[in-house]
Amino acid sequence: MVGFKATDVPPTATVKFLGAGTAACIADLITFPLDTAKVRLQIQGERQGAVRAAASVQYRGVLGTILTMVRTEGPRSLYNGLVAGLQRQMSFASVRIGLYDSVKQFYTKGSEHAGIGSRLLAGSTTGALAVAVAQPTDVVKVRFQAQARAGGGQRYQSTVDAYKTIAREEGFRGLWKGTSPNIARNAIVNCAELVTYDLIKDTLLKANLMTDDLPCHFTSAFGAGFCTTVIASPVDVVKTRYMNSALGQYSSAGRCALTMLQKEGPRAFYKGFMPSFLRLGSWNVVMFVTYEQLKRALMAARTSQEAPF
Repeated sequence: MVGFKATDVPPTATVKFLGAGTAACIADLITFPLDTAKVRLQIQGERQGAVRAAASVQYRGVLGTILTMVRTEGPRSLYNGLVAGLQRQMSFASVRIGLYDSVKQFYTKGSEHAGIGSRLLAGSTTGALAVAVAQPTDVVKVRFQAQARAGGGQRYQSTVDAYKTIAREEGFRGLWKGTSPNIARNAIVNCAELVTYDLIKDTLLKANLMTDDLPCHFTSAFGAGFCTTVIASPVDVVKTRYMNSALGQYSSAGRCALTMLQKEGPRAFYKGFMPSFLRLGSWNVVMFVTYEQLKRALMAARTSQEAPF
């Protein structure tokens, strides 16, 4: 099997922190068009203020959305907000994924046998901490992905311009818009993603169905992506709508959710489900497989440097 073999030395917290951020950036580079398509489908149905330009184009399905964007806005539109997305992942994933094991050990007081409660608590904690660190990057990423280049409807010209414009027009709070739904979303996502991956991987290893290698990591990551999409889609749609909304469009995330329910019905909460699943499934596979290999590579490099000649 191609890849770095597991070492006897467990990875340090620093290795996990750096490895998680790097792996997440690699996953984002590969899956970003799917994420952009998901955002466009999630905001479809709005016809107000700054989102009108993006909403005027009807998107149908994942492939249809991607092809429509390429035809009307050019291929580069699929990577709108990539810079902010990479900034987000380097700060966000490093905390929520890289610190997960350390926080889990803290809650279990160092015990190797972590129960489901400890895992869920650790996932919620690191998910909330990550939002506290990376919320402005998430706001800018969503705003860029939502804006259409066609028809002169661009809200921001660059990533730096977006940070400055939001801060100037909406105040400091504008950069932290949607923090509450984002904390809720990421507590749910982190628990579903990391805990599911953890449990599937542990089950496969304990039942001797697989060894701790690429096929096991792939299977666990794919299962985690599906479970996460089913659980987190409703709050993800609300988060996207609220973060992308014009100033004063919604008084709160709760009002945003209620407006969606009244105007578009319950199915609105699962808008963009297929791109969400394709994105989360592929993102999880790339991220977790890369993360596992990076941890082993970094530990192998560290061990070789420390080994006497």
